[in-house]
Amino acid sequence: MIVPLPNGPLYLINDREKKIIENLENSKGEKLSNIQGIALCRCGASKNKPFCDGTHTIIGFSSKNNESNDNKNKISSKRKSYVGKKITIHDNRKICSHAAECVNNLPSIFRLNQRPWIDPDQETTETTEKIIEIIKKCPSGALSYSIDGIEYRDYDGKPLVKVSKDGPYLVSGRIELIGEVEFPEDVSKEHYTLCRCGTSNNKPFCDGTHNSINFKDEKN
Repeated sequence: MIVPLPNGPLYLINDREKKIIENLENSKGEKLSNIQGIALCRCGASKNKPFCDGTHTIIGFSSKNNESNDNKNKISSKRKSYVGKKITIHDNRKICSHAAECVNNLPSIFRLNQRPWIDPDQETTETTEKIIEIIKKCPSGALSYSIDGIEYRDYDGKPLVKVSKDGPYLVSGRIELIGEVEFPEDVSKEHYTLCRCGTSNNKPFCDGTHNSINFKDEKN
């Protein structure tokens, strides 16, 4: 479970069952117990990335997006479907982390700087199976596909949070994201990317802004 704390870090709960904490007791001499978790930086300024060191309070980090005026961020969603003869490719630009797996690995289908930028019928050299393989590499969930009217958006995998190089947290394996988040119906809850540079305008999701601000994390 991941809980984005308001104006604070992402709290990753690894074990919801309370366990005794060694070397900690109350005034009565009783051992204390708690759930196990860690705080992950999402303001982009921690000196101990990916862990939170409290810097968010010093820099005045805000977890609200410019478009949000309430306590729960309404995640932006802008999905478009590109219909082909064999496969329909769904693309949600608002949650794209710009990992570029699609344009780097399959430029004949995902055609940067062209309109339409996705053409599922450009299968002169690529098969439907290859398109599916590349879509499954999309870490943000921005890409999904449909065949014969059935959409394939979520996949099976081990629960994992990966710190990407100079980029977002890559979350997979159906780790629950709760708290200030309101998921649109067309956004995957199985795999998604969370901002750790602090500047996304679709927080807690990554929107690729880390690239434009040249976010760096030399340690990870």
